[in-house]
Amino acid sequence: MFIDWSAPESFGQLPTAPFPPMSSRTSLLTQVAGQPVTPVQQQYLDGFFAGIAARGLSFGDVQADSVPAPDAVDDEDLTIEESIKKALNPLDFYPNILQYAATNTPPEKDDIFRYKWSGLFYLSPINGAFMARLRIPGGILKSWQLREIAHTAKDLTTGYCQITTRSNLQVRLIEPKDAPEFLRRIQSVGLHTKGSGADNIRNLTIGPAAGFDPHELIDTLPLIQQLGHYILSTPEFYDLPRKFNIAIDGAGVIGSLEDTNDIGLRAVRVGPNSEGIAPGIWFRLALGGATGLKSFAEDCGVLIAPEQAVEVCAALVRIFIQHGNRSDRKRARLKYLLEKMPLQEYLAATGKLLGWTLTRATSAVELPHTIPAMPHAHIGDYPQSQPGLRYLGVHVPVGEMTPDQMLAVADFAEEYGKGEIRLTVWENFLLPHVPEARIPALKAAMEALGFPCRQSNVRTGFVACTGNTYCKFAAANTKGSAVALMDYLDATVTLPEPVNVHVTGCPHSCAQHYIGDIGLLGAKNAAGAESFHVFTGGGFGKQKALGRQLFQALTLEELKPALAGLLNGWTKNRQENESFQTFTTRHTPEELKALAAA
Repeated sequence: MFIDWSAPESFGQLPTAPFPPMSSRTSLLTQVAGQPVTPVQQQYLDGFFAGIAARGLSFGDVQADSVPAPDAVDDEDLTIEESIKKALNPLDFYPNILQYAATNTPPEKDDIFRYKWSGLFYLSPINGAFMARLRIPGGILKSWQLREIAHTAKDLTTGYCQITTRSNLQVRLIEPKDAPEFLRRIQSVGLHTKGSGADNIRNLTIGPAAGFDPHELIDTLPLIQQLGHYILSTPEFYDLPRKFNIAIDGAGVIGSLEDTNDIGLRAVRVGPNSEGIAPGIWFRLALGGATGLKSFAEDCGVLIAPEQAVEVCAALVRIFIQHGNRSDRKRARLKYLLEKMPLQEYLAATGKLLGWTLTRATSAVELPHTIPAMPHAHIGDYPQSQPGLRYLGVHVPVGEMTPDQMLAVADFAEEYGKGEIRLTVWENFLLPHVPEARIPALKAAMEALGFPCRQSNVRTGFVACTGNTYCKFAAANTKGSAVALMDYLDATVTLPEPVNVHVTGCPHSCAQHYIGDIGLLGAKNAAGAESFHVFTGGGFGKQKALGRQLFQALTLEELKPALAGLLNGWTKNRQENESFQTFTTRHTPEELKALAAA
């Protein structure tokens, strides 16, 4: 009998009856990959078959995973993007990148889309160069990695770098001729750009203080790193119907906004219960978050053991790959699949793919988990779970850093800590593992660098997307407007507690304007001037809510006094300890507009 181990179909030639005695197996297996079986191979095979037979099994007992068949779509019904992927797999596009580099020419229309699989986004018509988005699972950087990113940005770009709302970095203005060298240098320090945009799983997020947060239920860093490697090594995860976000939250003081993700896992502690669930730490599963589409992830009534988390996430993604919409790109996110494929059906398909039933449980099995009120815990210094050490949260105004600042941060991370930098979804970073006595000196160093370390009820709640400086979709200069608003409000109002202001340039909502206490959406007014629609009352976590629109198309100069009036009105008229979210929800739009006008 001949078996070609490289050809799966050859396994069908193996006996399906119980294995024959050892003496007769030699006649069954005489060749491997076309070559006579060696004594060493024969010894291995005899031992393998003996073990199988001892368990009373045969190859006929082995069943393939029962995987739901992918939804069939005719070629003529595919979206343009799906047709582009089908014509040339973007993972096979690297030789084309080299060709474009040789002539330093901009990519053709279809190839602009394929470049995104290498993490490169062509900025035309704004600027004739690429933005690179990295892949940094959990936002965890080592000092030597940050240093190389800074040097690469300095050598190959204009040096424009941003921290994103997915705990990630973007580097801007890379010419086609420099793209291969940029990718090589990023990969040389163990980082990647593969699949950081388009129809892929975006950067994986966790609470940035994972592993040293005294209040967390579980350290999620090992899980997110394992999941990140799983994705990187699995080609099928690079052909999704649309973008996909995953967050795993350990229930610490700095959240990951897991309920805004397609898959959100939140750690809970399960106590003694009558539902047959083993007490301990579990993850609660939520699906379908996409706040730009006005949707929070829906709780599934499912608990996942930590050791199952990666496997379950992979299975959930595979069901999305099989059944997601490839004929209408505007309805291709998981949120829309769950409208067509009911949640229980989706979970049943996932369980069938896994080969075991997902654990169902009500929220009644969960024990309370109280986190102390720490406004903007991503800014300032706080104790770690390790005695004598603290972490310092550093404010990076609207997330922008120069290479020289990045080099200094890398140096300070080594000098004061253990050479680690944690990026956050708030467009700033933490420097952990700092001895308590050295915190004042590190604060002074960061302040001198232009990065304040003092929590501010106004300034440290601002988040802004790229804006029209570098994004063709944005209708307004979000980062410039955010800084101007930050400065104006800081000089005009005194707030009793933090207010989050999310400034986004277009309905894609990269800065998640719907979940800000105040959300600003870039627009054009009747005269064609840059302006913002204003939303109030948004929130996340236990205060999750979608903001409602209050104003339409206010210019920056109109916006400044309107927001100041609104915030001062809350400060003067709120009930005892009433939050801005509760205050704006309690009042009618007309009442809020009157406060803004005052």
